[in-house]
Amino acid sequence: MLRNLIFLFGFFIVMGSCKQETQKNVTMQEDVAFLANDSLQGRETGTPYEKEAARYLEERMRNIGLLPKGNVGTYFQTFSFKPKNDPHAEVQFVDGDSTITGTNVIGYIDNQAEKTIIIGAHYDHLGMGGEGSLYADGKAIHNGADDNASGVAIMLQLAAKLKDTVTQNNYLIMAFSGEEMGLLGSNFFSKNPTIDLSKANYMLNMDMVGRMREDKTLSISGTGTAPIWGQVLNANNPGFKLVLSESGVGPSDHTSFYLQDIPVLHFFTGQHEDYHKPSDDFDKLNYEGMEWIADYILSVIFDLDDDPKLVFRKTKNESEETPRFKVALGVMPDYLFDGKGMRIDGVTDDRPAAAAGLQKGDVVIQLGDSTVTDMMSYMRALSIFEEGDDTEVIVDRNGEKIKATISF
Repeated sequence: MLRNLIFLFGFFIVMGSCKQETQKNVTMQEDVAFLANDSLQGRETGTPYEKEAARYLEERMRNIGLLPKGNVGTYFQTFSFKPKNDPHAEVQFVDGDSTITGTNVIGYIDNQAEKTIIIGAHYDHLGMGGEGSLYADGKAIHNGADDNASGVAIMLQLAAKLKDTVTQNNYLIMAFSGEEMGLLGSNFFSKNPTIDLSKANYMLNMDMVGRMREDKTLSISGTGTAPIWGQVLNANNPGFKLVLSESGVGPSDHTSFYLQDIPVLHFFTGQHEDYHKPSDDFDKLNYEGMEWIADYILSVIFDLDDDPKLVFRKTKNESEETPRFKVALGVMPDYLFDGKGMRIDGVTDDRPAAAAGLQKGDVVIQLGDSTVTDMMSYMRALSIFEEGDDTEVIVDRNGEKIKATISF
């Protein structure tokens, strides 16, 4: 504990010492190391530890030279809400007893332009676990290095590089609170904006961008929300294996802006076996990959700098077509897999897949009577089963077809 306190104290001494100096070059590793340190206890929304992270982000934005764009004269936009008992209910933003207060941290680059680009990433995480955690062994600190200190680190680097350079747009730089509880911070901002949203050009969201794989696979969602996205993303691609999805609706903060008719993109390097577990730590991130992503996003922004305001286009809401499940296989799908079937990226102990002997890397090609060709066909196949059912699964394991019995 003493070491963690010294770590925090040291960071703020360094940050404070450069207030009167030129911008300090803080690396993405340093940003992640601070946000994903044990001393911040997992940055759960509304806790003193999230507020500590917010103060760090405030100081980072100030030293980059961003103007405050939260509540009047500050970098903070606070919002209070009652925790939901019903996960499908609308959140109530209210003041009073039994409420939680989250804090968005917002900075601004004012180039006196007609258009504003919103660049965001959520900085909250799961605290000691609880709802949303995939850790089965009790409470522990969930540091959330990939989810989503990685996105915040790229966001801050972009802010520093955009300051005084790419000037035909203004830039709103926003670290969201409350994402893990249901996109609360971005939802609140979209309904209580501190800029004129009618002048928002587009929104870029980075959520879990710290685990670039060897094949350089990068998932980008929202490509259907503006007609030009596909052309610009492919023209500036430095060698990523792009997995593009058109939908503007997804489980991250870009959704709140898509619902305000703003073109969006969401950057993502894929889920992994440390997702929503205490093992999502600083030393497991691919910082070189994060640099590549930051440079790629910067090239897209530069390419569009002198273009007219992007045209918004509605997309199919893929979440409305997602089947509902009564059972779970107990695996982490590889959402970046673009082959035939559903590749398993992780297996949860004491669940049906583990009991059947399925392994990370197996590709599910048949579940029951249904052929599995992709994620959607896998979900449709899974949705027909109920607790107590038995069925056969066929997986491709390094070219060998293996059959196993699944007991739900």
